[in-house]
Amino acid sequence: MLMVVFRGNTPSLWLSMSIVTVQLGQCGNQIGFEVFDALLSDSHSSQGLCCKRENEAYQASCKERFFSEEENGVPIARAVLVDMEPKVINQTLSKAAQSGRWKYGQHACFCQKQGSGNNWAYGYSVHGPRHEESIMNLIRKEVEKCDSVSGFFIIMSMAGGTGSGIGAFVTQNLQDQYSNSLKMNQIIWPYGTGEVIVQNYNSILTLSHLYRSSDALLVHENDAVHKICAKLMNIKQISFSDINQVLAHQLGSVFQPTYSAESSFHYRRNPLGIDWHVRPPLSGPPSLSKMSLNKDLHFNTSIANLVILRGKDVQSADVEGFKDPALYTSWLEPVNAFNVWKTQRAFSKYEKSAVLVSNSQFLVKPLDMIVGKAWNMFASKAYIHQYTKFGIEEEDFLDSFTSLEQVVASYCNL
Repeated sequence: MLMVVFRGNTPSLWLSMSIVTVQLGQCGNQIGFEVFDALLSDSHSSQGLCCKRENEAYQASCKERFFSEEENGVPIARAVLVDMEPKVINQTLSKAAQSGRWKYGQHACFCQKQGSGNNWAYGYSVHGPRHEESIMNLIRKEVEKCDSVSGFFIIMSMAGGTGSGIGAFVTQNLQDQYSNSLKMNQIIWPYGTGEVIVQNYNSILTLSHLYRSSDALLVHENDAVHKICAKLMNIKQISFSDINQVLAHQLGSVFQPTYSAESSFHYRRNPLGIDWHVRPPLSGPPSLSKMSLNKDLHFNTSIANLVILRGKDVQSADVEGFKDPALYTSWLEPVNAFNVWKTQRAFSKYEKSAVLVSNSQFLVKPLDMIVGKAWNMFASKAYIHQYTKFGIEEEDFLDSFTSLEQVVASYCNL
């Protein structure tokens, strides 16, 4: 499951221009590899419903967006890899090169010999400023390789140290240096049962900083992806590789080229997220079905929905249910809140598929839960010293709480 949250006005969706991906930390680099691998595998798969010319156009659009090409014909991912330890980056570079189908740029990575120890403050306040020039120079060089850049796709964790701390720092720098380009962060929501003791601190600091500098946050919940592996894929011993492949599959189904309603002859747009939980209320108008944090979520009000249909019979698919005004906030008409894109080119050899992109209230409850847990720890001063010694003051925590509580309130009142 993916959920998307926009900062301010909904940004323009990516057109058919290049996207520079920034992979941060162990999580970001492992997922980034799977994403590029899934994109290339899909773009070169044989699709029976499409003619040769259409398949070639699909491949060209995917390549323009995510890959460049060397003289020997091997596609090079438009990506910068960042980690404070070399192990994962070396593994990622090796796996890509060994595939024989694509690889990363030879000088597109930055790593050191000391990690961030699951401490957001160390990543944000120490590693970030110390290595800012080197990291931003790598990104600048990747941007200069593109004819035109529509935005940055930043893959990172939410609860760790390097990915979350440096990820927030790098996103802030991208906002400062590339203010007209879209910045979208894909972040991993930690398991509810807990991974590290300070994950809620790291999460609220990450989210609050990204909400100020990112244009869109695309969220994966570890618990939801784990459930997909267990119940839908029937995997008995679930590995991180299994989880990352599911994530990459979902991202690929969203980011691969698709026609827009305005252009049924050219692949040119990318959507920004997916959410499968949009459904009308059981009874009564939307104003009577608003969510309260003290009640169960019976209805998920949306700001906007986009349905992407791929494969067989897309023209005859019935999407009228998504035009129901009850799905949307009262200040939006369905004609302004809903779009549908269709293409006969299937994704990943499925005969047909549908993806729902939604900016909605679904994130409110898990966000409120993390804020509450972090606040309880903060009230007892637990582990605060681990952050203050690296320059993150108690006022920074309070600012983060205030920012996210406002996000919760705003989405609750849709």
